[in-house]
Amino acid sequence: MRITFFGAARTVTGSQHLIEVNGHRILLDCGLYQGRRADTYNRNLNFPFDPKQIDVVVLSHAHIDHSGNLPNLVKQGFKGDIIATFATRDLCASMLADSGHIHEKDAAFVNKKRKRRNEPPIEPLYTREDATRSMDYFRDQGYGRAKEIVPGVWLTLLDAGHMLGSSIVILDIDDRDAGREVRLVFSGDLGRAGIPIIRDPDTVDRADLLILESTYGNRTHPPYEDESKRLERIIQETYRRGGSIVVPAFAVGRTQQLVFTLHQLAVAGDIPRMPVFVDSPLATDVTAVYRLHPECYDAETRQFILDGDDGRRDPFGFDDLTYTRSVEDSKRLNFLREPAIIISASGMAETGRILHHLKNRIEDPRTTVLIVGWQAEHTLGRRLVERAPIVRIFGEEYRNNAQVEVLNGYSGHADRNELMAWVGVMRDKPRRTFLVHGEPESAFALADDLRARFNMQVDVPEWKQSFKV
Repeated sequence: MRITFFGAARTVTGSQHLIEVNGHRILLDCGLYQGRRADTYNRNLNFPFDPKQIDVVVLSHAHIDHSGNLPNLVKQGFKGDIIATFATRDLCASMLADSGHIHEKDAAFVNKKRKRRNEPPIEPLYTREDATRSMDYFRDQGYGRAKEIVPGVWLTLLDAGHMLGSSIVILDIDDRDAGREVRLVFSGDLGRAGIPIIRDPDTVDRADLLILESTYGNRTHPPYEDESKRLERIIQETYRRGGSIVVPAFAVGRTQQLVFTLHQLAVAGDIPRMPVFVDSPLATDVTAVYRLHPECYDAETRQFILDGDDGRRDPFGFDDLTYTRSVEDSKRLNFLREPAIIISASGMAETGRILHHLKNRIEDPRTTVLIVGWQAEHTLGRRLVERAPIVRIFGEEYRNNAQVEVLNGYSGHADRNELMAWVGVMRDKPRRTFLVHGEPESAFALADDLRARFNMQVDVPEWKQSFKV
């Protein structure tokens, strides 16, 4: 049996891990690599393997860095099944179409420049139509139900607690060439206990081989309960000074967490009444998918629903909340003069409607810009976190007079202590572990901790590195 790491190796993007066993090829995830424009396009376009030779894809969850290159895989000849949970399949229907739209726009932008240089145009990595076509290959599988996906390999999905529908992947393998039984566990993106809406991550009792994420392998998060209290304080203070709160938030997961938390605070009377707007068509579509999958909710969310007047309270809807889809409705938010909360994409404030809201409010000292997710280097979100006095939006300079607040406790990734605890409960520790989905400093720090505490053999693979196991 052989494992080759074609993505999320010493980085947090582009998850793709190839398992070759019994003459079959199983691809774990098929995510988009995200980086510099030219490098990104070429790396995503050209797979380091033949898509026609992949027998089956197992998708851990719907985030684009795990699912985003599936339409291109199908476009290049993949004919097998894409196996995912029901919720993941439904999320991908919206998210991959949105990604195809972005690729079309990016190609059009690049082609304007290429035309001026008399260069031939490029094609989008894939289109909305390609994304829709790829949905024909999805096959749903519920949590906790074993299914043979290729001869001698049985798949079980457990709840990873990272986002709606996210999965821990267990492959129970009859390795016929080696004459042995092997259990391979892929954590996917492992979530945290106590975050809203979704259940806590399931645990695994044993593994022979483990592929483990390491996003926060050298850091810890503040407790979620503390962050909820901080959010309450931030809203109250901003309201008193007559300002608005502008929140760059990822459309999938983070927006729904915020909406549910705001609903809880509103029901409890802990925040003043003020209009709340979710200004993102994708977030609106994704929230509709969240409503379709109460089977993924945790006990707290189920009870919140039952405690409503008719026992059917909508966790993602309340009197002061409005979802805006049209451009016209989005523009009208610029004329609001009373305090409001505006949640909009993108989460790193690089593209999308959030830029218009920041442009119109960032020079007002009454404004709060609330950062609720990790911000990559060289993004506007990172410059806001660093309290840069001057920021550029749409090529123009603006003075950053806003109050900038950062809440780190909303992360959907397990931190160092939570990753160690998850491995710690395994009755039979893996004989070999591979750390993925983490920057080198995080991955190597976690590797040292796992070796020291559990005496485990741990590798941090490089891109395209292959292991016979």
